[in-house]
Amino acid sequence: MIDFHTHSIFSDGELIPSELVRRAFVRGYLAIAITDHADTSNLDFIIPRLVRVCNQITRFSNIIALPGVELTHNPPELISELAREARGLGAKVILVHGETRVEPVPPGTNRAAVGSDIDILAHPGIIGIEEAKMAAERDIYLELSGRAGHSFTNGHVARIATEVGARLVFNTDAHSPHDLMGDDMARDLILGSGLSQIQTMDVIKNSERLLKKITGRG
Repeated sequence: MIDFHTHSIFSDGELIPSELVRRAFVRGYLAIAITDHADTSNLDFIIPRLVRVCNQITRFSNIIALPGVELTHNPPELISELAREARGLGAKVILVHGETRVEPVPPGTNRAAVGSDIDILAHPGIIGIEEAKMAAERDIYLELSGRAGHSFTNGHVARIATEVGARLVFNTDAHSPHDLMGDDMARDLILGSGLSQIQTMDVIKNSERLLKKITGRG
């Protein structure tokens, strides 16, 4: 399992980063990104601490831990600027909390996100064709989510992405150790979005591609 979207106590997760990564390792994870929610109030606090602990974990453990961030509930006009700041602070994985039916981020967030230097548009449940085309052109991955609520629109995201050739990736959006999952469950949830067996394997391979892009290994 490769998971690019999880949360620690630095936002609304239950565990400190080292315990979260350890729990993931025990579940059989190859790699995990810690992507806590951030805006202008805490971006410069979270990322340096995640950089430090993730570097230590990767050095001394048999799992790749990646420092990241999920830019959340920010004005769309600030997303590009915050993404650049996050890169400068050392974030290896940058997500933007997409527009979804269950959390009211500002309208225009999806469009601003796919126009910015990010890696993944997280659970973009009400994404349109034009935003998906921009994601495809800019090699930004669209997320299929394992999280209740966000997962309700996985079918829509999968259909739109398939129509325009955007790459999909599956993440848990884990806030609790109980949200972490193995490969079999992840595969079943991807299939549940309406994709075929072949398309499901391609989503899984996309995680490997993205990991290689970020780290040079995968």
